[in-house]
Amino acid sequence: MNLTMASVMHLHLKYRLWIAEMNADINVLRIFNDYAHWLKTYSSNKDVEERLRLYEQHFSELRKDLDVLRHEMHITKMKLAALSKKEDISLQEVKDDIKHQACKERYEAFREKFAAIKKEFKKLGAGI
Repeated sequence: MNLTMASVMHLHLKYRLWIAEMNADINVLRIFNDYAHWLKTYSSNKDVEERLRLYEQHFSELRKDLDVLRHEMHITKMKLAALSKKEDISLQEVKDDIKHQACKERYEAFREKFAAIKKEFKKLGAGI
């Protein structure tokens, strides 16, 4: 196995890990949505109810973003598998072909946004 092929396989595994993390995020979003619904049924505070509605909107937006990104990563993962079989291709050509840097930046932005919303929602839940 040459260095380029090993690097392509490394990228392939990185995408598989990112996809697995996003699959776990889907479960977290489901649990948070269930918890928000439960909190709304037991809250008589209109301010809290409004904040919960906003969180539900955030969760819905996160899920949409996650679904689009995860789908694109699945396609990229398959491209990487196909590119790993090519003989004369450089790692930079592979990264350019799959638009790795843009995908990585979108993934990192998603992680930051998700972490911030999780942190704030946990504070809200603990304060009720």
